Amino acid sequence: MQLQVEYVDISTIKPYKGNAKEHPKEQIEQIKKSMKEFGNIDPIGIWHNEIVEGHGRYLALKELGETQIPVIRLDDLTDEQRRAYTLVHNQLTMNSGFDLDTLKVELDNIGEIDMSEFGFSLDDLAEDETYTRKIEPPTYEPTEENAPGIDELCNKSKYDDLLRYIDNADIPQDIADFLRLAATRHIVYDYGRIAEFYAHQPKEIQELMESSALVIIDYDKAVANGFVKLTNELETLFGGDSDGE
Repeated sequence: MQLQVEYVDISTIKPYKGNAKEHPKEQIEQIKKSMKEFGNIDPIGIWHNEIVEGHGRYLALKELGETQIPVIRLDDLTDEQRRAYTLVHNQLTMNSGFDLDTLKVELDNIGEIDMSEFGFSLDDLAEDETYTRKIEPPTYEPTEENAPGIDELCNKSKYDDLLRYIDNADIPQDIADFLRLAATRHIVYDYGRIAEFYAHQPKEIQELMESSALVIIDYDKAVANGFVKLTNELETLFGGDSDGE
């Protein structure tokens, strides 16, 4: 594909609705300042007049009142390639966060291109699945005279609200039971207080907490039990062989 910069009317191009990159006002202001200082020297990449990369620059140019803007046409890309490049380009210029819901949708829509090669993983978007990335598990020693109270170990406020909502709903019992189980996802655990609590407990309670993955003492056991996903990078650090996971 031979790239050629051309100037088009800003009104003829449109943002991509699936763009997962956030552009807060402070970032747009930074881009505007950059354009004033250095000029608009970075053409926007478009695919059939829809932006592939350069959403932040587009917004900045609109606020600056620019009408004719430089673009590079990427029409030779397939639909999947332009979706992938939109994510890859943003990943390489991480100055703000992603809208994770939109990011997940975009990753779901890309099947043939391995986006994990560029640092993307659907597993990383799942809640409460990462317990630790340390190769050496921490040593749990008491730092306070007394163990924290049970009510200090987690926040159940949202969980309790959901239970009340479910209990008051006119729905079949089996669905209510399922929703009550699902509501436990909204219990927020304070792992710092849990570690302190663990350090004060007798062996039997400590073993039960380890089995529940509230703390990790044996990294290999945690992997075997599915509490930790051992990535190729961690396998390399560990000095072991990877099964290709």
